[in-house]
Amino acid sequence: MTAQPPDTCTPPRRPIRDLPDELISQIAAGEVVERPASAVRELVDNALDAGATQITVRLLAGGVRLIAVEDDGVGIAQAELPVALRRHATSKITSLHDLESVATMGFRGEALAAIASVSEMALLSRTAEQSSAFLLDARSGELRPAARSRGTTVEVKELFFSTPARRKFLKTDATELAHCVEAVRRHALARPDVGFAIWHEGKLVEQWRATLAPDATADDAQRQRALQQRLGDVLGEDFIHQSVAVHGRLGNLIVTGRAGLPDAARSRADQQFCYVNGRFVRDKVLTHAARSAYEDVLHGHRQPVYALYVQIEPQRVDVNVHPTKIEVRFRDSREVHQAVRRAVESALAAPRAQALAADAAASTATAPVAAPAALPAQSAPAQLGSHQPLAQSWQAQAAIKFDERIGHKVSDLQALWGAPADASSAVSSLSASAASTASPADVAPAAALATAPRASVNTAATHAGEGTAWPLGRAVAQLHGVYILAESAQGLVVVDMHAAHERIVYERLKTQVDQGARIASQPLLIPATFAATPEEVATAEAHADTLAVLGLEVVPFSPRTLAVRAVPTTLAQGDPVELARSVLAELGTHDASTVVQRARNEILATMACHGAVRANRRLTIDEMNALLRQMEVTERSDQCNHGRPTWRQLSMKELDALFLRGR
Repeated sequence: MTAQPPDTCTPPRRPIRDLPDELISQIAAGEVVERPASAVRELVDNALDAGATQITVRLLAGGVRLIAVEDDGVGIAQAELPVALRRHATSKITSLHDLESVATMGFRGEALAAIASVSEMALLSRTAEQSSAFLLDARSGELRPAARSRGTTVEVKELFFSTPARRKFLKTDATELAHCVEAVRRHALARPDVGFAIWHEGKLVEQWRATLAPDATADDAQRQRALQQRLGDVLGEDFIHQSVAVHGRLGNLIVTGRAGLPDAARSRADQQFCYVNGRFVRDKVLTHAARSAYEDVLHGHRQPVYALYVQIEPQRVDVNVHPTKIEVRFRDSREVHQAVRRAVESALAAPRAQALAADAAASTATAPVAAPAALPAQSAPAQLGSHQPLAQSWQAQAAIKFDERIGHKVSDLQALWGAPADASSAVSSLSASAASTASPADVAPAAALATAPRASVNTAATHAGEGTAWPLGRAVAQLHGVYILAESAQGLVVVDMHAAHERIVYERLKTQVDQGARIASQPLLIPATFAATPEEVATAEAHADTLAVLGLEVVPFSPRTLAVRAVPTTLAQGDPVELARSVLAELGTHDASTVVQRARNEILATMACHGAVRANRRLTIDEMNALLRQMEVTERSDQCNHGRPTWRQLSMKELDALFLRGR
């Protein structure tokens, strides 16, 4: 008797049929309307497209019970009100050509229909040509006359009442309110010509008045001033004070906005705003470009703050990627990445001391402060960390020779060029002066300023005895062999001399490599082998030239083994296998040029750290002043290679407060 096959549970065949329109709308609403804030965003988009200059948002229960968006735009004609609630009905586009060059906030024609399918919605609108407004009930379709001025009001009540499962996923009223406020805030940051007000439970929560008149003749300077004022109103004045203006152009692509200083970085990425043609977006290209610009100046895993606005031809960006319209796709993402990164890098590169000094000079123009008497040019600094009597400390300091070299492991730096380089191009002037065995009084004045930029030397000559004219002031003492104390027109400047000198050396090394120098490599006496994955072997073979530029030689030893035969000279004491693995991992996941630059900078940062002046190294007044003058003209000198600040300033007001002066 043959065994029978076991019974299988075959599902019954279901016929294919059309879904009801109401169910289709609710499915579509799940993509467009995730929470009350989604509805607020869509309705504010429509108000902006209607040319509104004032938008008021009224909420109850965080937007769950009521969302009312009022505007003073052009309004909707009586005959078009029922059409506005149909799916894919819109006035924004009419053809495929329009879709490929969208210049409005909305264009899909889904928002009103999606919201109406999951709520009780009503439209109240009036155009300039109509004698009265008309109110349309979305559920019943009733249309009747009503009273209001020109513009549109959209009321959304009991959101998700018809889909209770969706409503259960909503958070508390306070959380939903916070999301609604954030949605309006994102619009406000991009439109200083529009006023916004948010009311909740009858109380005014936020209000931002228009800072730019709705005048098409406003020039770029007026728009930038209005935008800066709006940024201050929305993000706070601290954001303006702790950020720098961004302006860059690459062909027809323009990048503007403000980038927060590294000191203003946060633990969360909640203050990062990117806009493309006025539309807030979350885009990996823009986020990565901005983050890359902060690589050299940000400490640890801190998150930068910024508000960046990208203006690009509509044909070169696809906004029809997601129903929420918060994602975009660029035709040439590499070009956009380069434009944003260069614009932010350029803004962050300028030393902040120059701007602070200019602001202070402008604020005190009507009340000049007398410059203090200059200290003797050749006097040695007071060592505030010393426990010796002051007179003995000065005498001892004056007799100190340059026995300890400031440029620690200068040979590591010179290995980059293969031969000892000129002092003005290899290492800092401090390292050059340290190489001398003469006394500080004989060498420092000439050698320390010899390699400083010409502008600094001229400034030093012109303002001798007028230290307050320098942005970072005039050195007066050294504290515990670590910090330089300088007197400026604003008060007291404290400089971490190792961190500051490290940045100066690092920037010079980068310039040298950019001009064609190669990172010197050192062959290993015994090659370091390690078991490699097939991907690592393939990457090592494909990027052999790239590895050579970085001073690395990684070759296949067997089908499953790689051998490291040479490493950068300055990293010869490190782990060659760990270094090779990290570089291969980067090459396998990122563009080769990006990896080369990042790895090169890490190597040069290590070299600069070894070559910078060390802590407990006592400097003369002239050496300290030379370091300050170099900081004033060196890019990114406000942070060291690891993102730590190199200097801090205490104003006279802050110093007076410490001692209760004027109270």
